Amino acid sequence: MNFFKKLNYLILTTSIILASCSSDDDAIQNLSGENNLTIEFDNSFNGDDLLLGTSTYVNGNNETLTINRFNYIVSNFVLIDAEGNEYTYPKDAGYFVISEEEEMTEVMLQNITAGEYVSVRFGVGVDREKYLQGAAGQGDFLQVAEETNMMWSWQAGYKFLNFEGSFTSPTVSTATDFKIHMGSHGSSLDNYKEVTVNFPTAALVSDALSPVVHFEVDANKILDGNTKILLSEKAVVMVDEVKSPQIAVNTTGMFRVDHVHNGENIDH
Repeated sequence: MNFFKKLNYLILTTSIILASCSSDDDAIQNLSGENNLTIEFDNSFNGDDLLLGTSTYVNGNNETLTINRFNYIVSNFVLIDAEGNEYTYPKDAGYFVISEEEEMTEVMLQNITAGEYVSVRFGVGVDREKYLQGAAGQGDFLQVAEETNMMWSWQAGYKFLNFEGSFTSPTVSTATDFKIHMGSHGSSLDNYKEVTVNFPTAALVSDALSPVVHFEVDANKILDGNTKILLSEKAVVMVDEVKSPQIAVNTTGMFRVDHVHNGENIDH
């Protein structure tokens, strides 16, 4: 009798699993229409929430930071589906400032074609093609950048990253201001970079599904990334032919997708 009970349980469990898989497969196969895809940027520092002006953080260079500003530009979004097909978001609508101090931490990509998206590629900064369209070609984004301290001037260009605060270190005992402003300068220093980030689970878009992709963005990587940048050596980096490109590469390492919500009206 126990044998038959176990057999029936196994059959029932297998049926439920197969039905669930079939349901998921049907949902994916029936994706149609279009909808919005939202990207949330949760700013952090080495695993801790980023709190401007109120918390201190220690990086791998043994420097203690108080962060007062953490702004960056993201742009040129391309969604990649499970088959490797790419959906390119309209370029003129695809430039956004992420600003912790202004609570601008969400990007909504509108009217995305239905699909099972497994990764996203995007730029950090403003590409040269867009900049060369001139001030008139920037649309509303130019004003947004000016209002969020992401411009030096039109001639000098955009700040792709604006990272400011104060620090101490074993060699700097008095709190000292730091400013890391990274962007492109002239024709010889192009710091615009692109990064591709995989999703832990697919983002499903359809006329009934509007996913939310939740990024964790680690500001620690700016100084403590592929190249170690010591504030005790240089606390203000703006136009630097050596350190600016290094910071640009470090910045691409900030981004990781923590989770994906598939659905509508989800409390995230």
